[in-house]
Amino acid sequence: MTTAHDFSFNTIDGKLLSLSQFAGHPVLVVNVASKCGLTPQYEGLVQLYHDKREKGLVVLGVPSNQFMGQEPGTNEEIATFCSTTFGVDFPLTEKTDVKGDSAHPFYKWMKKELGEPADPLWNFHKLLFGKDGKAVAAFGPRTEPLAPEIAQAIDGAL
Repeated sequence: MTTAHDFSFNTIDGKLLSLSQFAGHPVLVVNVASKCGLTPQYEGLVQLYHDKREKGLVVLGVPSNQFMGQEPGTNEEIATFCSTTFGVDFPLTEKTDVKGDSAHPFYKWMKKELGEPADPLWNFHKLLFGKDGKAVAAFGPRTEPLAPEIAQAIDGAL
């Protein structure tokens, strides 16, 4: 049976990031963008990561330029923006397609597991998988990182 742990991304600085390294940790995967009206959600993602990482939560940001070109920068520019503007210290992947035929295989798998709610409609779509790598939940872009429904899902996965 396929799990999230069977997939890999490249980090924003070009290294291999195997999701299997997060076995035993729930992971909130968020497609992000620097020039979106929802970009301030980075603040909530950083707070969520800081509040829950001691318990095991990993937040993984996946920059994507598929929504109105709102992530136009290079990987280096994205990394600098995230760290200097929002203090992002959770892992980031390189710029990645998250929907359609060109979507990263992880996103295709999540959509297969959870159905349409897992198909990103916009930037800051959130996908949660559990310690065992199984798909848990999907949250739309307007659901704030610190929303009760996300906290409840994360606490259940911890």
